[in-house]
Amino acid sequence: MQHEKINVRGVLFDSVSAAEALDVCREFLEEGRAKTVFTPNSEIVQACVEDEKLRDAVNSADLVIPDGAGVVLASKLLKTPLTKGKVAGIELFEAILADCAERSVPVFLLGGKPGVADEAAEKLKAKYPTLSVAGTRDGYFEKTGPESDGVVETIKSSGARFCGVCLGAPAQENWISENKEKFGDMLLGGFGGSLDVFAGRVKRAPKFFIKLRLEWLYRLFKQPSRIGRMMKIPKLLIGCLFAKKK
Repeated sequence: MQHEKINVRGVLFDSVSAAEALDVCREFLEEGRAKTVFTPNSEIVQACVEDEKLRDAVNSADLVIPDGAGVVLASKLLKTPLTKGKVAGIELFEAILADCAERSVPVFLLGGKPGVADEAAEKLKAKYPTLSVAGTRDGYFEKTGPESDGVVETIKSSGARFCGVCLGAPAQENWISENKEKFGDMLLGGFGGSLDVFAGRVKRAPKFFIKLRLEWLYRLFKQPSRIGRMMKIPKLLIGCLFAKKK
């Protein structure tokens, strides 16, 4: 399934709705070869502007969705709007897991502090009783060399067909892109801190904030230390205005 690609400051987003994104992932699982999904928000897009290696890693994905109202706004400022809007990465992640549960597709959960992936697996299986979690692993390992290779082999040997990778950006994007071809017929996706939410260790913003596209503001209220990262949002938007004038 081919979709229009929208260029937002060098990051090539697929113009898809949430339902279409899930359909694409379902097709990926049926294709029988390694596929990847990335979910950049405004912070990651600005990081890609500043880091060519990260931009290349993100653009290597088979599906790139706009995880944030800031990305959608940036596309409008550039006069190349993502007309189908934001597709929240955590929502796509859960939708894939629910679909895997329904179709008996085994999954692997990778990332978070020790214990987080296990807790997430328990809560997800309680919510989706037919979900088959083939394995879990925390995200504390060297991302290159023998330890990384061992993690790849653990995931491959688990029998999982889908792996949710929650190492945080840019580690997850770089790690997935560097190891993609080692995974055979598996679908891998980078989903940031989603496992912390699934495990119940972090609360997602209330629906009021999500509806008003202010989820970023809620996260800032809860974690003021994120202010440095959040400054990438206005930096991206200002950059879009200058890019449009050029």
